[in-house]
Amino acid sequence: MAAPTTTTAAPVPPRHDSAHTPTTKPDLRHELSTKGYVLLPSILTPTELASLRAATAEVTTLARTGQWPHIRTLPKQFPPWPSTPGPTGIWGVQHLLHPSLPHSALFAASYFHPAILSSVSEILRASPDDLVMELYNLLVRPDADFQLRWHRDDIPPTASAEEEVARLQKPILHAQWNLALYDDESLLVVPGSQKRARTEKERGAAPYEETIEGMETVRMSAGDVVFYDNNILHTGRYSKDRERTTLHGSMGLRGEERDRARNVLQHGVGLWVRDCDFSTLEGNWEGRRVGDVAEVMRRGLVEMGTGEDVGWSQGGEE
Repeated sequence: MAAPTTTTAAPVPPRHDSAHTPTTKPDLRHELSTKGYVLLPSILTPTELASLRAATAEVTTLARTGQWPHIRTLPKQFPPWPSTPGPTGIWGVQHLLHPSLPHSALFAASYFHPAILSSVSEILRASPDDLVMELYNLLVRPDADFQLRWHRDDIPPTASAEEEVARLQKPILHAQWNLALYDDESLLVVPGSQKRARTEKERGAAPYEETIEGMETVRMSAGDVVFYDNNILHTGRYSKDRERTTLHGSMGLRGEERDRARNVLQHGVGLWVRDCDFSTLEGNWEGRRVGDVAEVMRRGLVEMGTGEDVGWSQGGEE
């Protein structure tokens, strides 16, 4: 696909260095395992934040006007999504690292940001060579008020308690995060639910239940990042009247099982990742060039395949 035409000058990708490190203790992996999410404040500099706001505003306009086909459309929660906004509009922009998307180099610099890489390696207890590129998308203000049903990303609501426990006891294979470019209170979670089957009340709750016992609102200020277990019981509530621009990413470990490969490749990233080149990314992390680390991670995703036959984590209906 040819790149959409734009008139805005591209923000310059920032140069990173190893000064960016996680700013929270206790141990990120322990807190994520115990609570199901962990918030790190202010990982972006003012310059990084301003550049990303400008770039995301432009690509969101392209998506809303039908000039970028990789989108999340209302009211559909899970892939596959249609390639045009339709009458109900969008709530997300897919494939920020796609080489045809304007500002993909800037988005790559934010995805492979040393603060993100350091946090992910701590959560996964991984070396640079263990990490694999996965997904990088954008969650935006919807064109109409919109709520996701209460869910776990990779466990269907029809799963029995035994099936839930079996899936939840599997080792951590990836890290997932939201990086807010504006204040964001859209994510609601039930802390600790990533370690257990749903209670009878949770199983009996309406899909869009207003209140679930023990739920918390994750309150993020601009520049904050939250890492969360994608199988924590959670929902999202989005207002058409409140600006939302939140980067939504994940990284994984080499040798992931088929369930995780499906969760990643169902989004279509395997169809274009071979065309990317991150070798020019500047900065250093763990004594290595960020561009070199990024290329190793990209090749790890290429090795997972194109994903044309993996199916859908949630059936593909919603």
